[in-house]
Formats: sequence, C-alpha cells, structure tokens
Amino acid sequence: MKNILVPVGSSKNAVSHLQYAVDFAKVFGAKLYVVQVYNVYTKAGTMIKVDHILERESLDFLHSHVKKVNTKGVEVIVKTFKGKLIDTLELVCQSLDIDLIMIEPRTNSVNEEVYLGKTSGKIIKQTNIPALIVPEGLKFKPIIYILMALKSAVIRKENALKPLISIKDQFKSIVNLLLVKTPFYNEGDFDVNPELAKLITNTTKSENATTFQGVLEHYKDNDPDLLCVVRRKRGFFTKLWENNTILKKDFYSSTLPVLVLSGIK
Repeated sequence: MKNILVPVGSSKNAVSHLQYAVDFAKVFGAKLYVVQVYNVYTKAGTMIKVDHILERESLDFLHSHVKKVNTKGVEVIVKTFKGKLIDTLELVCQSLDIDLIMIEPRTNSVNEEVYLGKTSGKIIKQTNIPALIVPEGLKFKPIIYILMALKSAVIRKENALKPLISIKDQFKSIVNLLLVKTPFYNEGDFDVNPELAKLITNTTKSENATTFQGVLEHYKDNDPDLLCVVRRKRGFFTKLWENNTILKKDFYSSTLPVLVLSGIK
C-alpha cells in the first residue's frame, strides 16, 4: 500500500481522522494525499472569476489543517481539485495510483443520528475505490482480528483483495470469514477460491435475509479490529444504500473500522 487519499470536509472530526490516516500511512510507509474537491456554481451572466479564489482558499485551509496533526515523518501532499465530487475522486485516484481512500463517517453532517453522511455515503456508494471508513475519534491501533463478511466468495476481479492482503501481511492479522446465505444464494457461492482461502483462519456460515443482518448477528462474537465487506449490487450495504445517508440505528460501531473492497465480480 503506497498511496492513500484522504478527502477533507468540514467536520469537527477532521483533525482526528487525519491523525489516524497519518498513523496508518506511517505503518505502511505510504504517501498521504490530503485533498479537497470544490465546485463552482455561477448564475448566467456572472462576470466574476472565482476559481482562483476558491482554489487559494482551499489550499490555505488544507495546509492549516495538516499543521494541526503530527505527521510523524509521513510524506503528506496537499491538493485541491475542481469538479463534481465522485467523478473527480475517481479521476484523482486513477492519476495518483491510489490504493485506498480513507473517509470519515460524517464529513459534513451535524445530525447525531447519522453514521454515514451524504458525502461519505456517496463516496462509498458511487465509487469503486477501496475505502476504509474510520469511526469518529478512533485512535490508530494494530489490526489483529479481521472479520470478512460475504454472501458469495466468488472472486473474478483482479487485485480485488489487494488492500486486505496488505493489511493482513503488515499486521500478521487473523482473518475470519463469515459466509451469509441469503435468498439470493446461488450454487457455488460458498466455494472459496485459493487466493481467498490463503487468507482465512476460520470460516463461519450463517443464514440471514442479508449479509448486513449476518454481520449484526456475528460481529460482536468475533470482536474484530476491522470489518471487511465488498461492494456488490446486493451486498452488505444493500439495505443501507437505499439512500446515501446511513443512520447509526441501522449500523454503527464507535470502534470498528470498515474496509470496503471494490466490487469483486
């Protein structure tokens, strides 16, 4: 894991989140890109050019933001980009060869009932970039136990498991697999391929309406340091992804980071 990206919003947790990202990047010897995406909405006939003003203010904000954390020798690169959030992040991650995007649950939301705010929810729902959701105020610690929850162990996308492999190798983690049989189960879904099998210590099988419900039933028993799930059309976040906003009452843990792998089919 060489390049990690942190989008910065205006949340009260932004400094804590950046410190976690720095600590995480240091372990991997990775570069940390701290970025802000801005857009310009102008009325027809407006003559004032505001792009350069917004860019300058955004850069000033990011530099002052980085000064609030202990960078611990990590190479931190500040960048601003103009454009629509999702499209811009996709392009940025391609051009910078980003291995992982680290996001806050609530980048802008002030609603205390919200787990994933609209901005974070869009990033998780609408991009295909591997992401790590870091709970608010969480301090970095080694990731020893990982719970990976899947409704299908079929893996076709090359390098889909790369972020998980990097974390496991770095921390010598124990990865426990939860296979959840849902109404959408297909014959062969629980056939674990050799690449994934190499990572797994124990496997549990469960039958639930959704992968999400299977995780709620089993994650406390596993007491993991990290939950690993996958983007699918009908995956862990299916119930939650009906809207970009995700409520704490539907899924929330103050201590459990969630690694979201890019779609593996």
